[in-house]
Amino acid sequence: MNHTPPRWLTDLQRLLPIRSQFVVSGSIRDSFLTPLATGAALVPLLRALWDSLKARDYRFLLVFDPADGLRVYPDEPVARELAQRLFNLKLADGCQQMSLESLSQLMKSIATQRDARCALVLDFASRLTRQVEHLSEAEHRFFVAAEKLSLNAAPMVPREGGGAPLHNPVLWLLNRAQDLPSWFTLDSERVASLIIGKPDFEARQAAAQQLAPLFLGHAEASAAQREQFVKNFSTLTEGLSLAALSDITELADRQGVGLQSIDDAVRCYKVGALDNPWRRDYLREKIRDAQAFIEDRVKGQHPAVVKTLDILKRSVMGLTGAQARSGGSRPRGVLFFAGPTGVGKTELAKTLTQLVFGDERAYLRYDMSEFAEEHSSARLLGAPPGYIGFDAGGELTNAVREKPFSVVLFDEIEKAHPRILDKFLQILEDGRLTDGRGDTAYFSETILVFTSNLGTFVDDAQGQRVQNVRPGDPYELVESRVREAIGNYFKFKLSRPELLNRIGDNIVVFNFIGAEVARLIFDGMLANVARRLQEEFKLQLSLSPEIRQELLQRCTRDLDQGGRGIGNQLESVFINPLSRVLFETALEGKTVLAITGLSEVERVITLRVQCT
Repeated sequence: MNHTPPRWLTDLQRLLPIRSQFVVSGSIRDSFLTPLATGAALVPLLRALWDSLKARDYRFLLVFDPADGLRVYPDEPVARELAQRLFNLKLADGCQQMSLESLSQLMKSIATQRDARCALVLDFASRLTRQVEHLSEAEHRFFVAAEKLSLNAAPMVPREGGGAPLHNPVLWLLNRAQDLPSWFTLDSERVASLIIGKPDFEARQAAAQQLAPLFLGHAEASAAQREQFVKNFSTLTEGLSLAALSDITELADRQGVGLQSIDDAVRCYKVGALDNPWRRDYLREKIRDAQAFIEDRVKGQHPAVVKTLDILKRSVMGLTGAQARSGGSRPRGVLFFAGPTGVGKTELAKTLTQLVFGDERAYLRYDMSEFAEEHSSARLLGAPPGYIGFDAGGELTNAVREKPFSVVLFDEIEKAHPRILDKFLQILEDGRLTDGRGDTAYFSETILVFTSNLGTFVDDAQGQRVQNVRPGDPYELVESRVREAIGNYFKFKLSRPELLNRIGDNIVVFNFIGAEVARLIFDGMLANVARRLQEEFKLQLSLSPEIRQELLQRCTRDLDQGGRGIGNQLESVFINPLSRVLFETALEGKTVLAITGLSEVERVITLRVQCT
């Protein structure tokens, strides 16, 4: 297979006759697939640069960094002796410390050197100054001299060897282009900017082919299995560097992960866990029998439960995004719970967490009403580089790095600032998010759950809020109107139809609760009260059918607020007066608390009780 040199090296070769300095930024610490005499290999930037320049008759590189000073590359006697002779170097243990003034003089000497082609590489150039916005006098002189040199330098033909005129270039290796004074690159058109991006699919594919023989089972694998491995490795590592591919290979070797389990090796690299909870056999058994378990906790939402389980089964089988070429990095599942308030949306998210991870408290919940302002994105996702607190990361990115296998709940998503919603595009499409300090959180093993009340109320032609769906409406009508309202919100109010496209058909619409479901919810809440009395006071709660019926009528009179409204009413009409009675009653030695009557005077409810 022919290996195309990295683009930055191709651009460097093309510009050497006309450019004397190069600002190289981006993924400078990556590895690069380079053809060598023994075949293609993944090598660091300095080796790739040297092999490229050596082919144009360059004799050596001088490499300077602020920590170790100046050294000769390659570290071979012939190159070292030639460099020492041409530039009067005094290397001690292979290195020589230099001030900025001495370094400036060396730049001039290299630019005018005609006895040999050579280049100066300023490594860790981002650390040449403490504050690029506030240069010291010596630093300012250094950069002015470098700018002047870039404008005055001329391409040279060596006295020996001939060839086309080429510059002896200065290469600045930077983490970010803005780590140098902006005027240095803007005011000199003779300084070329080379940005090294993340490798594309073809580069990762070529690297995967080189690394494949290092995996267990490669020798025994068929040609088709090897081809599938290369495809999977290339797809799963989208957004990663080639150096990361090498690290994954080493990690797989140490963990004993073979060719057929490349997804486990990539997951281990990304989230730090070789074990995959999504593949545990017992999880499939739990989900197979989960419908009754869920509907016992989330009552009256059969269509929503069935669709949610379908999406969960797709997540467990690893088929999320299977229709896309690069779907392997997307979140395990995406659910958009919509519908009236208090009907079980948050409860279903908790139940999913209990089902998958065995603990409903294991989910990560974010109340998006707390992120209604644009500046609040710094708290959730991390401040941009250079801003206060950028090195702390964000609440979301930190939490997902800590718990990569989790259900992440974004409650009332419509209340978040639109600029924050833009970040969800990257999460939904690429399954990752990078915070201000450069750390990446991977969402590929999470289930994302968005909840929203969109569609229950809408704005009419006069801009007034009107109820769009009501209790008693058929579920088909509720679903249709809620979906339509969600579409209108993202398309026309937010102008973010692409976000709706990423969510896709994962919108799960919840219905209003009816009278029969309301009774079941009421019975469950009353049972919780009785259980709490038993736990706290060893009292058995006794209610006559008449008292129970009156409480039911009071608590389910208005179902617009759903189960949460039932709970609020039960608290007002029963738990509050019950607490008053318990507070005033001597409970020692009592075992039964019987409610014998309920009365209301001036909107104050009083219970009559017998405690025996």
